[in-house]
Amino acid sequence: MEMMMPERLADRRIPAGDDFLSRDEIDAITPERLIARMQALKPLVAERAAAAEKERRPDDDVWAALRKSGYFYLYVPRRFGGLEYDPDTYISATLPIAEACPSTGWTACFAAEHNWLIAQMPEATQAEVWGRTPYVVAPSAASPPGIATPVDGGFRLSGRWKWGTVVMHADWIMLNALEPVEGGPPVVRMMLLRAEEVTVLDTWRMAGMAATGSNDILVEDVFIPEAYQFAVQPVRSGRGNGRAVHGPGLYGSPMLPNLCVTAAIPALGAARQAVQLCRERLGQHVKLGSMSTSVEKPAGQMRLARADLLARSAERTIRAAARENLLLGEIDEPEQTTERIRLRAEIAIAVQQCVEAVRTCCEAVGSSVHALDNPMQRLLRDVQVMQSHIVYDLDVATELHGRALVGLPPNSLLL
Repeated sequence: MEMMMPERLADRRIPAGDDFLSRDEIDAITPERLIARMQALKPLVAERAAAAEKERRPDDDVWAALRKSGYFYLYVPRRFGGLEYDPDTYISATLPIAEACPSTGWTACFAAEHNWLIAQMPEATQAEVWGRTPYVVAPSAASPPGIATPVDGGFRLSGRWKWGTVVMHADWIMLNALEPVEGGPPVVRMMLLRAEEVTVLDTWRMAGMAATGSNDILVEDVFIPEAYQFAVQPVRSGRGNGRAVHGPGLYGSPMLPNLCVTAAIPALGAARQAVQLCRERLGQHVKLGSMSTSVEKPAGQMRLARADLLARSAERTIRAAARENLLLGEIDEPEQTTERIRLRAEIAIAVQQCVEAVRTCCEAVGSSVHALDNPMQRLLRDVQVMQSHIVYDLDVATELHGRALVGLPPNSLLL
């Protein structure tokens, strides 16, 4: 009888928790200083990008530098010691990291944004969590959902989740689970637990986004107190604890457009960096048989221009969507769902533009971009995998928007 070999465990880096900033250090941060710090980190992130891809997780030195920078305090509410910055600052602070390594940018921006989800927990839980760790580094894994069985004082949680972005350097874990309801549909709940309570399996082997380390998460019958979870449905429309505790605006905005913006920033970073690298390469590249560099050729100029315009258009769309989502929580249903669907589709098209920009740049500058020591090929592979995220499936996004335009109800639960 053939014996099943146990699955290999991921080599995690659970933070020691001894490197949080002092109150004075946090108070000294301004949006301009934070963005400047991220720009100063860009060379280190770029230098370690290939190694991070090989290790299949963010580079430890890069992650330590991010922790020291104050970046992860971005979406922690001020009343709990954070920065509570606006989405434009969040985007601007993330872009330098995403330009240097889209995979690292993806992991970092989700780690920062997931503090927004902590703000949806009960108020006492927020105080406990941010009192223990001034910011949270945690995946928020949703698929496939686990099972939350109600018990006295809370739930028993079990399941195995894929796509555990942030799990390799996490101190907390957030997981979606279904609470069975007799005679009705299950209730979707977000569960919060400590990183030590889960098993992380070494499963992340991907052609792109390898450095995110988004490994599988296994939980076997762990108790979750009632106060360490929330029902997802109210948060989808910005009507959860975030609004009740912190008011309208950032924490009272709908959940899915926030996710869409977050996941779009690394793709935008890849597009912007591809344009920069293409501009530099065109001045050196000479096609076989040609007598002049590609920068002198109209075809090269047009490709570069098209890629630049695609990236600029995408950035305007993503920033506008982030600002607009701050106001969507004030719109009642069913109109709000229609607006959320539209924002999702707009951001999905912006991500498509980012992918097209990177591809156009790669096509402009010859075969050498596909050498493994050329960062362009990593940008291309990373952004193509990012594009496959379910929120950017153009068929789904545009079908939903089209149904809304003709007065039909949505046919998806991802709203």
